Amino acid sequence: MKPVITAVAFGVATLGIAAFSIMDAVMKDLSLAIGAYNALLWRTMAGALIGAALFFGRRSAWPGRPAMRVHLVRGVLSAVMAMLFFWGLARVPMAQAIALAFIAPLIALYLAAILLKEKIERRAILASILGFAGVIVIFSGQAEADLGPEAFWGSVSILLSACLYAYNIILMRQQALLAGPMEIAFFMALIMVASFLLAAPFLAVLPSAEHLPSIIGGAVLAFVSLLFLSWAYARAEAQHLAPVEYTSFIWAALLGYFFFDERVLPLTLAGAAMIVVACLVAASRRSPATADAECGIPGGIT
Repeated sequence: MKPVITAVAFGVATLGIAAFSIMDAVMKDLSLAIGAYNALLWRTMAGALIGAALFFGRRSAWPGRPAMRVHLVRGVLSAVMAMLFFWGLARVPMAQAIALAFIAPLIALYLAAILLKEKIERRAILASILGFAGVIVIFSGQAEADLGPEAFWGSVSILLSACLYAYNIILMRQQALLAGPMEIAFFMALIMVASFLLAAPFLAVLPSAEHLPSIIGGAVLAFVSLLFLSWAYARAEAQHLAPVEYTSFIWAALLGYFFFDERVLPLTLAGAAMIVVACLVAASRRSPATADAECGIPGGIT
């Protein structure tokens, strides 16, 4: 029965990654139009309203203290993480942004050593070196293409987001075991909105009517994706779901090409391949707990 459950979880996770990737494209377009902060503020607010209707409509029980603590930490972390990611995404090609974000599981290696007191194996250290070399290759391709300083700082912003996501990887599995998908989706959106509202007096601008379809569409896609991924991660270990999350690079390349006329640079492909191989090598022959931390991919970054 377990292989069947894992296969179903794999399929659901595939749909979740596809929805997240389409949402990324919608948010990139929205960020270019009204700025990353306002795009996130209004999309997350719309998501919180959708989540509230479903959560309270089902008369769901209020989460206990352990679950609420994880919701709060992950929600605040996700707000900062998303801001960094979408600010960067507005400045670099989608495929390059996703490729750089793949570095998060390798950073999680060292966080697991610090937070979980786990010993890092030699193969994992070598894999992390390969992964970071892949980042350098991607930056080299960016310099060769002469994308300008905006693209450079956008890439740096995405790398900072990936560093935060490395910790998010450790929280994700813990959260999925403490709460259901609906609860996770609602409280994630609610806490992110509260975080964004702190800067509202200085940065918030009411969106025009033409941007409402993108805001609502982005909110629905983000909410559906989070539901799918939370459902999948609650039923299968992250190490079994890792391969499907790498399909986000394919989605990013296709969406970037068709909607933003972005070409995938050969060095971006090479760098992405190096990082993916490094993540798979690092996750192999590890304990389940460490593999969970190492196989998480930035599907949940946004």
